Amino acid sequence: MSFFPSTKSAERKKYQPNLVSLMTLCANNYMLLLKVQANHTQVGDLRSFFISDFLSYSVIVNEVTRYTSLVTIEQKSLTGLHTLSKALKSSLHPRMTIRLYHDARMAEVVSTQDIRQVKPRYDYPNTQMHQQDEKQQVNQFLNEWLHLCLQLGQVHVELQP
Repeated sequence: MSFFPSTKSAERKKYQPNLVSLMTLCANNYMLLLKVQANHTQVGDLRSFFISDFLSYSVIVNEVTRYTSLVTIEQKSLTGLHTLSKALKSSLHPRMTIRLYHDARMAEVVSTQDIRQVKPRYDYPNTQMHQQDEKQQVNQFLNEWLHLCLQLGQVHVELQP
């Protein structure tokens, strides 16, 4: 008896995305992103969340159309990065671009720092080493970032006289 699969065994099933799970996650991300943005929804609006002395997140509105918006959320480390190489700095500053679909009330990650366009599924193995469920994973990561901003983030709010 061998522990290794034989070449005669059935081929591995092709990965199928769980659309219900992904759609639920995107709807949840939409609601969380609206809370994070508050009323900063115009092109160029920036909202920063300070998690600690060394970590912050910024949400920038890049584009607003009738039915969609495009925002970027980026993690920033506040101190000690001036001596690091550009590639290392980039890996320590994760960033993703999110499209909000206002009519469907959903938000999905459309690109992340190493993926220009996140595909619904990737063949595995692949040369870029993406996981088969990369789209689900990056949207889950966005969900965790948004929860972190809402739970621990502090924002600078100007008081009106």
